Amino acid sequence: MRHPFTLSLLVFVSAVAPTAAQTKFSMSGKCGKADVQQAVPAADAPNHMMTVAQGKCLPVKAAEIGGSPATEGAFAEHGEVTGDKGQVWGMYVDTLANKEKVYYRYEGTAVMKDGALQTMQNKWQIVGGSDKLKGIKGQGTCTGKGNPDGGLTFDCQGEYTLAGK
Repeated sequence: MRHPFTLSLLVFVSAVAPTAAQTKFSMSGKCGKADVQQAVPAADAPNHMMTVAQGKCLPVKAAEIGGSPATEGAFAEHGEVTGDKGQVWGMYVDTLANKEKVYYRYEGTAVMKDGALQTMQNKWQIVGGSDKLKGIKGQGTCTGKGNPDGGLTFDCQGEYTLAGK
């Protein structure tokens, strides 16, 4: 049985655009099948599972932060699946070309079929960053679709504000 959760995503937020005030942006990306993925029965019903996953994502259309584009992302999440519906909570870390990082927290839902992700949606918040991006805040949403290889493609939109701006 394939483990149904790699929402990532949100996974899935691969970058945000620069400016001194609140900035709106959109972007897209791809996450491969999770590198680490486990599911255990919740023991109260046959189709109820608790999940843990960790993996990597790449931007397809990445905006920039401070002139530096996102080059890769990583996620770690935990979830709960009942039948063909699931929920997930996780952290996503975006690494930019200049090696700075942006940290996101996300919460999402998914629809699966035979244990494979069909569609997902999530809400996310930027909860911090490294170096010049310390104190960055933001929020937004993502939607996505499962890929035959066990990964997913996603599209996100949102806004952010740099600290002290």
